[in-house]
Amino acid sequence: MEKYLINPNQKISKISKDIYGHFAEHLGRCIYNGIFVGKNSKIPNVNGMRSDVVNALKEMGIPVLRWPGGCFADEYHWKDGIGSLENRKKMVNTNWGGVVEDNSFGTHEFFELCEQLGCDAYVNGNVGSGSVQEMNEWIEYMTFDGISPMAQLRRENGREKPWKLKYFGVGNESWGCGGNMDPEYYGCLFKRYNSFVKDYDPENRITRIACGPNVDDYHWTRNVMDKVKHRAHGISLHYYTIPTGYWHHKGSSTDFDLNGYNTTICKAYRMEELINNHLAVMDSMNPQKSVKLIVDEWGTWFDVEPGTNPGFLYQQNTMRDAIVAALTLNIFNKHADRIMMANIAQTVNVLQSVILTEGEKMLLTPTYHVFKMYKDHQENTLIGSYITTENIDSKEDGKAFPQLVESASVDENGVICSTVANTSAVKTAKIKCQIADTKVKSIRAEILTGEIHAKNDFDNTDEVKTAGFTDFRTLKDGFSATLPPCSVVKFLIEK
Repeated sequence: MEKYLINPNQKISKISKDIYGHFAEHLGRCIYNGIFVGKNSKIPNVNGMRSDVVNALKEMGIPVLRWPGGCFADEYHWKDGIGSLENRKKMVNTNWGGVVEDNSFGTHEFFELCEQLGCDAYVNGNVGSGSVQEMNEWIEYMTFDGISPMAQLRRENGREKPWKLKYFGVGNESWGCGGNMDPEYYGCLFKRYNSFVKDYDPENRITRIACGPNVDDYHWTRNVMDKVKHRAHGISLHYYTIPTGYWHHKGSSTDFDLNGYNTTICKAYRMEELINNHLAVMDSMNPQKSVKLIVDEWGTWFDVEPGTNPGFLYQQNTMRDAIVAALTLNIFNKHADRIMMANIAQTVNVLQSVILTEGEKMLLTPTYHVFKMYKDHQENTLIGSYITTENIDSKEDGKAFPQLVESASVDENGVICSTVANTSAVKTAKIKCQIADTKVKSIRAEILTGEIHAKNDFDNTDEVKTAGFTDFRTLKDGFSATLPPCSVVKFLIEK
Protein backbone atom coordinates (compact mmCIF):
# COMPACT_ATOMS: atom_id res chain seq x y z
CA MET A 1 0.00 0.00 0.00
CA GLU A 2 1.37 3.37 -1.04
CA LYS A 3 1.58 6.19 1.49
CA TYR A 4 -0.03 9.51 0.62
CA LEU A 5 0.72 12.45 2.89
CA ILE A 6 -1.12 15.77 2.78
CA ASN A 7 -0.05 18.70 4.94
CA PRO A 8 -2.67 21.49 5.10
CA ASN A 9 -0.28 23.47 7.31
CA GLN A 10 2.10 23.86 4.37
CA LYS A 11 0.41 26.50 2.26
CA ILE A 12 2.54 27.05 -0.83
CA SER A 13 0.83 29.27 -3.40
CA LYS A 14 -2.50 30.10 -4.94
CA ILE A 15 -3.33 27.91 -7.95
CA SER A 16 -4.24 30.39 -10.65
CA LYS A 17 -7.47 29.46 -12.40
CA ASP A 18 -5.67 30.33 -15.63
CA ILE A 19 -3.57 27.16 -15.36
CA TYR A 20 -6.77 25.54 -16.65
CA GLY A 21 -6.86 27.71 -19.78
CA HIS A 22 -7.66 26.79 -23.37
CA PHE A 23 -6.60 27.72 -26.89
CA ALA A 24 -8.72 28.37 -30.01
CA GLU A 25 -6.87 28.96 -33.27
CA HIS A 26 -8.13 29.56 -36.79
CA LEU A 27 -7.28 25.96 -37.56
CA GLY A 28 -9.50 23.29 -39.09
CA ARG A 29 -12.89 23.13 -37.40
CA CYS A 30 -11.89 24.62 -34.07
CA ILE A 31 -13.57 27.99 -34.51
CA TYR A 32 -15.63 27.62 -37.67
CA ASN A 33 -18.30 24.94 -37.16
CA GLY A 34 -16.76 24.06 -33.81
CA ILE A 35 -17.41 27.23 -31.80
CA PHE A 36 -18.78 29.69 -34.34
CA VAL A 37 -21.57 28.81 -36.77
CA GLY A 38 -22.91 32.27 -37.61
CA LYS A 39 -26.17 33.90 -36.59
CA ASN A 40 -28.13 32.30 -39.47
CA SER A 41 -27.18 28.72 -38.66
CA LYS A 42 -29.86 26.13 -37.88
CA ILE A 43 -27.63 25.02 -35.01
CA PRO A 44 -28.83 26.81 -31.86
CA ASN A 45 -26.56 29.80 -31.24
CA VAL A 46 -26.31 33.17 -29.57
CA ASN A 47 -24.78 35.78 -31.87
CA GLY A 48 -23.20 32.98 -33.89
CA MET A 49 -21.68 31.05 -30.97
CA ARG A 50 -22.87 27.44 -30.64
CA SER A 51 -24.99 27.30 -27.50
CA ASP A 52 -24.17 23.66 -26.72
CA VAL A 53 -20.43 24.30 -26.92
CA VAL A 54 -20.59 27.51 -24.90
CA ASN A 55 -22.70 25.88 -22.19
CA ALA A 56 -20.38 22.88 -21.97
CA LEU A 57 -17.28 25.06 -21.67
CA LYS A 58 -18.94 27.17 -18.96
CA GLU A 59 -19.87 24.01 -17.05
CA MET A 60 -16.27 22.81 -17.36
CA GLY A 61 -15.06 26.08 -15.82
CA ILE A 62 -13.04 27.64 -18.67
CA PRO A 63 -11.08 30.55 -17.13
CA VAL A 64 -9.18 32.03 -20.09
CA LEU A 65 -9.08 31.56 -23.87
CA ARG A 66 -6.12 32.17 -26.20
CA TRP A 67 -6.75 33.47 -29.75
CA PRO A 68 -6.17 33.80 -32.79
CA GLY A 69 -3.17 31.44 -32.78
CA GLY A 70 -0.74 29.76 -32.91
CA CYS A 71 0.97 29.98 -36.24
CA PHE A 72 -2.10 31.75 -37.60
CA ALA A 73 -1.44 34.73 -35.31
CA ASP A 74 1.65 35.81 -37.23
CA GLU A 75 -0.20 36.01 -40.53
CA TYR A 76 -3.33 37.57 -39.01
CA HIS A 77 -4.08 41.22 -39.70
CA TRP A 78 -6.79 42.29 -37.31
CA LYS A 79 -8.34 45.00 -39.47
CA ASP A 80 -9.39 42.26 -41.93
CA GLY A 81 -11.72 40.92 -39.23
CA ILE A 82 -13.74 43.99 -38.24
CA GLY A 83 -16.65 45.84 -39.78
CA SER A 84 -19.50 44.45 -41.87
CA LEU A 85 -19.11 40.81 -42.84
CA GLU A 86 -19.56 41.43 -46.55
CA ASN A 87 -16.61 43.83 -46.59
CA ARG A 88 -14.15 41.67 -44.67
CA LYS A 89 -11.17 40.45 -46.64
CA LYS A 90 -10.78 36.81 -47.58
CA MET A 91 -7.38 35.17 -47.34
CA VAL A 92 -5.77 31.76 -47.63
CA ASN A 93 -4.85 30.07 -44.37
CA THR A 94 -1.37 29.04 -45.46
CA ASN A 95 -0.52 27.27 -42.22
CA TRP A 96 -3.58 25.09 -41.85
CA GLY A 97 -5.03 23.31 -44.84
CA GLY A 98 -4.81 26.07 -47.45
CA VAL A 99 -8.51 26.86 -46.97
CA VAL A 100 -10.13 30.26 -47.40
CA GLU A 101 -10.34 32.32 -44.22
CA ASP A 102 -13.24 34.74 -44.60
CA ASN A 103 -12.53 36.62 -41.34
CA SER A 104 -16.14 36.31 -40.20
CA PHE A 105 -14.77 35.56 -36.73
CA GLY A 106 -12.71 38.55 -35.68
CA THR A 107 -12.01 40.77 -32.69
CA HIS A 108 -15.64 41.58 -31.86
CA GLU A 109 -16.67 37.94 -32.19
CA PHE A 110 -13.81 36.76 -29.98
CA PHE A 111 -14.72 39.11 -27.15
CA GLU A 112 -18.39 38.21 -27.60
CA LEU A 113 -17.35 34.58 -27.08
CA CYS A 114 -15.34 35.44 -23.97
CA GLU A 115 -18.28 37.38 -22.55
CA GLN A 116 -20.63 34.45 -23.16
CA LEU A 117 -18.13 32.08 -21.54
CA GLY A 118 -17.41 34.45 -18.66
CA CYS A 119 -13.68 33.94 -19.23
CA ASP A 120 -10.67 36.21 -19.64
CA ALA A 121 -9.07 37.03 -22.98
CA TYR A 122 -5.55 36.15 -24.13
CA VAL A 123 -4.76 37.68 -27.52
CA ASN A 124 -1.62 36.86 -29.50
CA GLY A 125 -0.19 39.70 -31.57
CA ASN A 126 1.44 39.50 -35.00
CA VAL A 127 5.19 40.06 -34.90
CA GLY A 128 6.10 37.75 -37.79
CA SER A 129 4.34 39.64 -40.60
CA GLY A 130 2.80 42.60 -38.79
CA SER A 131 4.06 46.06 -37.99
CA VAL A 132 4.55 47.87 -34.71
CA GLN A 133 1.85 50.32 -35.77
CA GLU A 134 -0.60 47.50 -36.46
CA MET A 135 -0.06 46.02 -33.00
CA ASN A 136 -0.24 49.42 -31.32
CA GLU A 137 -3.51 50.25 -33.07
CA TRP A 138 -5.03 46.87 -32.15
CA ILE A 139 -4.32 47.50 -28.47
CA GLU A 140 -5.86 50.94 -28.81
CA TYR A 141 -8.90 49.50 -30.60
CA MET A 142 -9.46 46.88 -27.91
CA THR A 143 -8.71 48.78 -24.72
CA PHE A 144 -8.86 52.59 -25.10
CA ASP A 145 -11.92 54.43 -23.75
CA GLY A 146 -10.99 57.95 -24.87
CA ILE A 147 -11.04 59.93 -28.08
CA SER A 148 -8.77 58.43 -30.73
CA PRO A 149 -9.00 57.09 -34.29
CA MET A 150 -9.07 53.43 -33.21
CA ALA A 151 -11.52 53.97 -30.35
CA GLN A 152 -13.79 55.81 -32.76
CA LEU A 153 -13.48 53.00 -35.29
CA ARG A 154 -14.48 50.48 -32.62
CA ARG A 155 -17.55 52.55 -31.80
CA GLU A 156 -18.48 52.78 -35.46
CA ASN A 157 -18.33 49.00 -35.55
CA GLY A 158 -20.83 48.72 -32.75
CA ARG A 159 -18.83 48.55 -29.51
CA GLU A 160 -18.98 51.66 -27.35
CA LYS A 161 -16.89 50.57 -24.37
CA PRO A 162 -13.47 48.92 -24.63
CA TRP A 163 -12.96 45.31 -23.63
CA LYS A 164 -10.80 44.02 -20.81
CA LEU A 165 -7.69 42.34 -22.17
CA LYS A 166 -5.91 40.36 -19.49
CA TYR A 167 -3.05 38.81 -21.50
CA PHE A 168 -1.24 39.82 -24.67
CA GLY A 169 1.38 37.69 -26.41
CA VAL A 170 4.02 39.58 -28.38
CA GLY A 171 4.49 37.07 -31.17
CA ASN A 172 4.15 33.29 -31.26
CA GLU A 173 6.74 30.59 -31.95
CA SER A 174 9.12 33.21 -33.26
CA TRP A 175 11.75 30.47 -33.41
CA GLY A 176 9.62 28.69 -36.05
CA CYS A 177 6.42 29.55 -37.92
CA GLY A 178 6.42 33.03 -36.37
CA GLY A 179 9.53 34.13 -38.26
CA ASN A 180 12.38 31.61 -37.81
CA MET A 181 14.24 34.12 -35.66
CA ASP A 182 17.28 33.83 -33.44
CA PRO A 183 16.57 34.45 -29.75
CA GLU A 184 18.70 37.60 -29.59
CA TYR A 185 16.88 39.07 -32.57
CA TYR A 186 13.46 38.20 -31.18
CA GLY A 187 14.40 39.60 -27.78
CA CYS A 188 15.18 42.96 -29.37
CA LEU A 189 11.96 42.83 -31.40
CA PHE A 190 9.99 42.08 -28.24
CA LYS A 191 11.35 45.23 -26.59
CA ARG A 192 10.41 47.31 -29.61
CA TYR A 193 6.90 45.93 -30.12
CA ASN A 194 6.16 45.76 -26.41
CA SER A 195 6.96 49.46 -26.04
CA PHE A 196 3.80 50.17 -28.02
CA VAL A 197 1.54 47.78 -26.13
CA LYS A 198 0.07 50.60 -24.08
CA ASP A 199 -1.77 50.29 -20.78
CA TYR A 200 -4.65 52.64 -21.54
CA ASP A 201 -6.53 51.54 -18.42
CA PRO A 202 -4.27 51.72 -15.35
CA GLU A 203 -6.74 49.62 -13.38
CA ASN A 204 -6.56 46.80 -15.94
CA ARG A 205 -2.93 46.58 -16.96
CA ILE A 206 -2.10 44.06 -19.65
CA THR A 207 0.01 41.06 -18.74
CA ARG A 208 2.66 40.85 -21.48
CA ILE A 209 3.96 37.47 -22.63
CA ALA A 210 7.20 36.95 -24.53
CA CYS A 211 7.68 34.06 -26.93
CA GLY A 212 9.55 31.40 -25.03
CA PRO A 213 11.18 28.13 -26.03
CA ASN A 214 10.21 25.07 -27.98
CA VAL A 215 10.54 21.98 -25.76
CA ASP A 216 14.11 21.91 -24.36
CA ASP A 217 15.68 24.90 -26.12
CA TYR A 218 17.34 26.35 -23.02
CA HIS A 219 19.56 28.52 -25.22
CA TRP A 220 16.42 30.34 -26.42
CA THR A 221 15.17 30.80 -22.85
CA ARG A 222 18.46 32.21 -21.61
CA ASN A 223 18.97 34.65 -24.46
CA VAL A 224 15.40 35.91 -24.61
CA MET A 225 15.37 36.39 -20.84
CA ASP A 226 18.62 38.33 -21.13
CA LYS A 227 16.98 40.73 -23.58
CA VAL A 228 13.46 41.14 -22.20
CA LYS A 229 14.35 41.11 -18.48
CA HIS A 230 11.58 42.76 -16.45
CA ARG A 231 9.63 43.96 -19.51
CA ALA A 232 7.75 40.64 -19.79
CA HIS A 233 5.47 39.32 -17.09
CA GLY A 234 5.69 35.82 -18.52
CA ILE A 235 7.55 33.70 -21.04
CA SER A 236 5.82 30.90 -22.95
CA LEU A 237 6.76 27.24 -23.33
CA HIS A 238 5.42 24.89 -26.00
CA TYR A 239 5.55 21.13 -25.56
CA TYR A 240 3.49 18.51 -27.35
CA THR A 241 3.37 14.83 -26.43
CA ILE A 242 4.18 12.92 -29.62
CA PRO A 243 4.53 9.16 -28.98
CA THR A 244 6.87 8.38 -31.88
CA GLY A 245 8.94 11.53 -31.64
CA TYR A 246 8.57 11.99 -35.41
CA TRP A 247 6.55 14.83 -36.93
CA HIS A 248 5.87 12.93 -40.16
CA HIS A 249 4.44 9.89 -38.35
CA LYS A 250 3.14 10.60 -34.88
CA GLY A 251 1.07 7.47 -34.33
CA SER A 252 -2.66 6.84 -34.15
CA SER A 253 -4.91 8.43 -31.54
CA THR A 254 -6.88 5.19 -31.15
CA ASP A 255 -4.81 2.28 -32.50
CA PHE A 256 -1.92 1.70 -30.08
CA ASP A 257 -0.56 -1.10 -27.93
CA LEU A 258 0.62 -1.12 -24.31
CA ASN A 259 4.09 0.04 -25.28
CA GLY A 260 2.56 2.91 -27.24
CA TYR A 261 0.49 3.85 -24.22
CA ASN A 262 3.46 3.76 -21.84
CA THR A 263 5.65 5.73 -24.23
CA THR A 264 2.98 8.43 -24.51
CA ILE A 265 2.57 8.74 -20.74
CA CYS A 266 6.34 8.87 -20.26
CA LYS A 267 6.70 11.63 -22.83
CA ALA A 268 3.85 13.57 -21.19
CA TYR A 269 5.55 13.26 -17.81
CA ARG A 270 8.59 14.97 -19.32
CA MET A 271 6.69 18.20 -18.63
CA GLU A 272 8.03 18.03 -15.06
CA GLU A 273 11.64 18.01 -16.29
CA LEU A 274 11.05 20.82 -18.79
CA ILE A 275 9.38 23.08 -16.24
CA ASN A 276 12.13 22.56 -13.69
CA ASN A 277 14.94 23.16 -16.18
CA HIS A 278 13.43 26.24 -17.82
CA LEU A 279 12.61 27.75 -14.43
CA ALA A 280 16.22 27.21 -13.37
CA VAL A 281 17.42 29.15 -16.42
CA MET A 282 14.82 31.87 -15.90
CA ASP A 283 15.71 32.25 -12.23
CA SER A 284 19.41 32.52 -13.03
CA MET A 285 18.58 35.51 -15.25
CA ASN A 286 15.83 36.90 -13.02
CA PRO A 287 16.56 36.09 -9.35
CA GLN A 288 13.55 38.14 -8.27
CA LYS A 289 11.39 35.52 -10.07
CA SER A 290 9.17 38.28 -11.40
CA VAL A 291 8.87 36.58 -14.79
CA LYS A 292 6.45 33.64 -14.69
CA LEU A 293 6.16 30.61 -16.95
CA ILE A 294 3.25 30.29 -19.39
CA VAL A 295 2.69 26.85 -20.94
CA ASP A 296 0.36 28.11 -23.63
CA GLU A 297 0.53 25.10 -25.95
CA TRP A 298 0.52 21.57 -24.58
CA GLY A 299 -1.21 18.25 -25.14
CA THR A 300 -1.08 15.13 -27.27
CA TRP A 301 -0.44 15.31 -31.00
CA PHE A 302 -1.21 12.26 -33.13
CA ASP A 303 -1.77 11.59 -36.82
CA VAL A 304 -5.08 12.99 -38.08
CA GLU A 305 -8.07 10.70 -38.29
CA PRO A 306 -8.18 8.79 -41.61
CA GLY A 307 -10.05 10.62 -44.35
CA THR A 308 -9.75 14.07 -42.77
CA ASN A 309 -7.80 17.09 -44.04
CA PRO A 310 -4.17 16.70 -42.82
CA GLY A 311 -4.06 20.44 -42.17
CA PHE A 312 -7.06 20.32 -39.82
CA LEU A 313 -5.32 18.27 -37.08
CA TYR A 314 -8.51 16.44 -36.11
CA GLN A 315 -7.88 13.53 -33.75
CA GLN A 316 -9.92 11.32 -31.44
CA ASN A 317 -9.55 11.37 -27.68
CA THR A 318 -9.25 8.30 -25.42
CA MET A 319 -8.55 7.48 -21.78
CA ARG A 320 -4.87 7.75 -22.71
CA ASP A 321 -5.46 11.47 -23.36
CA ALA A 322 -7.34 11.77 -20.08
CA ILE A 323 -4.36 10.38 -18.17
CA VAL A 324 -2.04 12.81 -20.00
CA ALA A 325 -4.31 15.70 -18.99
CA ALA A 326 -4.61 14.56 -15.38
CA LEU A 327 -0.90 14.07 -14.75
CA THR A 328 -0.05 17.33 -16.55
CA LEU A 329 -2.53 19.38 -14.54
CA ASN A 330 -1.21 17.82 -11.33
CA ILE A 331 2.30 18.88 -12.40
CA PHE A 332 1.09 22.42 -13.12
CA ASN A 333 -0.60 22.57 -9.71
CA LYS A 334 2.65 21.55 -8.02
CA HIS A 335 4.40 24.49 -9.73
CA ALA A 336 1.63 27.00 -9.04
CA ASP A 337 4.11 29.44 -7.51
CA ARG A 338 5.78 29.93 -10.91
CA ILE A 339 3.21 28.95 -13.55
CA MET A 340 0.87 31.83 -14.30
CA MET A 341 -1.19 30.25 -17.07
CA ALA A 342 -1.43 27.21 -19.33
CA ASN A 343 -3.53 26.56 -22.45
CA ILE A 344 -4.23 23.09 -23.77
CA ALA A 345 -4.27 22.77 -27.56
CA GLN A 346 -7.03 23.03 -28.63
CA THR A 347 -10.59 23.65 -27.48
CA VAL A 348 -12.76 22.00 -30.17
CA ASN A 349 -12.03 19.50 -32.99
CA VAL A 350 -8.25 20.07 -33.01
CA LEU A 351 -5.52 18.03 -31.30
CA GLN A 352 -6.32 17.20 -27.65
CA SER A 353 -9.67 18.92 -27.65
CA VAL A 354 -12.26 18.86 -24.91
CA ILE A 355 -15.18 18.89 -27.36
CA LEU A 356 -15.83 17.28 -30.75
CA THR A 357 -18.61 18.34 -33.12
CA GLU A 358 -20.14 16.87 -36.25
CA GLY A 359 -22.82 19.07 -37.76
CA GLU A 360 -25.45 19.54 -35.06
CA LYS A 361 -23.94 16.79 -32.90
CA MET A 362 -21.54 17.45 -30.02
CA LEU A 363 -19.68 15.22 -27.58
CA LEU A 364 -17.47 15.69 -24.55
CA THR A 365 -14.09 13.96 -24.65
CA PRO A 366 -12.36 12.15 -21.76
CA THR A 367 -10.07 15.19 -21.51
CA TYR A 368 -13.13 17.40 -20.95
CA HIS A 369 -14.14 15.32 -17.95
CA VAL A 370 -10.66 15.69 -16.41
CA PHE A 371 -10.83 19.48 -16.66
CA LYS A 372 -14.31 19.50 -15.16
CA MET A 373 -13.15 17.26 -12.28
CA TYR A 374 -10.14 19.46 -11.60
CA LYS A 375 -11.97 22.80 -11.64
CA ASP A 376 -12.23 22.59 -7.84
CA HIS A 377 -8.49 23.39 -7.72
CA GLN A 378 -8.99 26.77 -9.42
CA GLU A 379 -8.01 29.63 -7.09
CA ASN A 380 -7.43 27.18 -4.23
CA THR A 381 -4.20 27.25 -2.23
CA LEU A 382 -1.69 24.54 -3.10
CA ILE A 383 -0.73 22.57 0.01
CA GLY A 384 2.10 20.17 0.65
CA SER A 385 1.58 16.60 -0.53
CA TYR A 386 3.70 13.55 -1.28
CA ILE A 387 2.93 10.03 -2.47
CA THR A 388 5.11 6.94 -2.65
CA THR A 389 4.80 5.14 -5.95
CA GLU A 390 6.32 2.57 -8.24
CA ASN A 391 7.90 3.62 -11.52
CA ILE A 392 6.73 2.13 -14.81
CA ASP A 393 9.27 1.29 -17.51
CA SER A 394 8.28 3.01 -20.73
CA LYS A 395 10.65 1.21 -23.14
CA GLU A 396 11.62 4.74 -24.13
CA ASP A 397 15.40 5.07 -23.88
CA GLY A 398 15.31 3.41 -20.49
CA LYS A 399 13.07 6.11 -19.04
CA ALA A 400 10.26 5.53 -16.57
CA PHE A 401 7.30 7.42 -15.15
CA PRO A 402 5.51 7.26 -11.79
CA GLN A 403 2.39 5.14 -11.48
CA LEU A 404 0.75 7.72 -9.21
CA VAL A 405 0.78 11.49 -9.78
CA GLU A 406 -1.09 13.73 -7.35
CA SER A 407 -1.71 17.24 -6.11
CA ALA A 408 -3.72 18.72 -3.25
CA SER A 409 -5.21 22.13 -2.50
CA VAL A 410 -7.51 23.75 0.02
CA ASP A 411 -10.29 26.29 -0.49
CA GLU A 412 -11.26 29.25 1.68
CA ASN A 413 -13.64 27.05 3.68
CA GLY A 414 -10.97 24.51 4.51
CA VAL A 415 -12.20 21.83 2.08
CA ILE A 416 -9.27 19.86 0.66
CA CYS A 417 -9.29 18.83 -3.00
CA SER A 418 -7.00 15.91 -3.82
CA THR A 419 -6.60 14.58 -7.36
CA VAL A 420 -4.70 11.35 -8.04
CA ALA A 421 -3.97 9.77 -11.42
CA ASN A 422 -3.16 6.07 -11.65
CA THR A 423 -1.20 6.09 -14.90
CA SER A 424 -0.76 2.31 -15.11
CA ALA A 425 -2.78 0.62 -17.84
CA VAL A 426 -2.92 -2.69 -15.97
CA LYS A 427 -2.18 -2.31 -12.25
CA THR A 428 -4.46 -1.19 -9.45
CA ALA A 429 -3.01 1.01 -6.72
CA LYS A 430 -3.81 0.85 -3.05
CA ILE A 431 -3.15 4.05 -1.15
CA LYS A 432 -3.42 5.18 2.45
CA CYS A 433 -3.69 8.93 2.91
CA GLN A 434 -2.83 10.70 6.15
CA ILE A 435 -3.71 14.39 6.52
CA ALA A 436 -1.64 16.22 9.10
CA ASP A 437 -3.41 17.70 12.12
CA THR A 438 -6.79 16.94 10.61
CA LYS A 439 -9.86 15.14 11.81
CA VAL A 440 -11.85 14.08 8.76
CA LYS A 441 -15.56 14.89 8.84
CA SER A 442 -16.63 13.59 5.44
CA ILE A 443 -15.27 12.65 2.01
CA ARG A 444 -16.88 12.77 -1.42
CA ALA A 445 -15.09 11.18 -4.36
CA GLU A 446 -15.45 11.04 -8.15
CA ILE A 447 -13.71 8.82 -10.71
CA LEU A 448 -12.97 8.79 -14.43
CA THR A 449 -11.75 5.40 -15.62
CA GLY A 450 -11.84 2.97 -18.51
CA GLU A 451 -9.77 0.74 -20.71
CA ILE A 452 -6.92 2.71 -22.29
CA HIS A 453 -8.63 2.80 -25.73
CA ALA A 454 -12.02 3.84 -24.37
CA LYS A 455 -13.44 6.90 -26.10
CA ASN A 456 -16.61 8.81 -26.85
CA ASP A 457 -17.80 8.94 -30.45
CA PHE A 458 -20.97 10.04 -32.17
CA ASP A 459 -22.44 6.53 -31.91
CA ASN A 460 -21.81 6.41 -28.17
CA THR A 461 -21.19 9.81 -26.62
CA ASP A 462 -21.12 8.56 -23.00
CA GLU A 463 -18.76 5.60 -23.09
CA VAL A 464 -16.32 7.58 -20.92
CA LYS A 465 -17.76 9.75 -18.19
CA THR A 466 -17.30 10.48 -14.51
CA ALA A 467 -19.05 8.55 -11.78
CA GLY A 468 -19.22 8.53 -8.01
CA PHE A 469 -16.31 6.67 -6.42
CA THR A 470 -16.94 4.50 -3.40
CA ASP A 471 -13.93 2.16 -3.18
CA PHE A 472 -12.42 4.04 -0.26
CA ARG A 473 -12.67 3.99 3.52
CA THR A 474 -12.70 7.12 5.64
CA LEU A 475 -10.14 7.13 8.44
CA LYS A 476 -10.04 9.52 11.37
CA ASP A 477 -7.16 11.47 9.81
CA GLY A 478 -7.45 10.55 6.14
CA PHE A 479 -8.62 7.67 3.97
CA SER A 480 -7.58 4.47 2.25
CA ALA A 481 -8.56 3.68 -1.33
CA THR A 482 -8.07 1.25 -4.19
CA LEU A 483 -7.60 3.00 -7.54
CA PRO A 484 -8.29 0.95 -10.68
CA PRO A 485 -5.86 1.01 -13.62
CA CYS A 486 -6.00 4.00 -15.96
CA SER A 487 -8.04 6.13 -13.60
CA VAL A 488 -8.33 9.67 -12.26
CA VAL A 489 -9.90 10.14 -8.84
CA LYS A 490 -10.86 13.34 -7.04
CA PHE A 491 -11.41 13.44 -3.29
CA LEU A 492 -13.14 16.37 -1.60
CA ILE A 493 -12.36 16.21 2.10
CA GLU A 494 -14.20 18.18 4.77
CA LYS A 495 -12.68 18.47 8.19
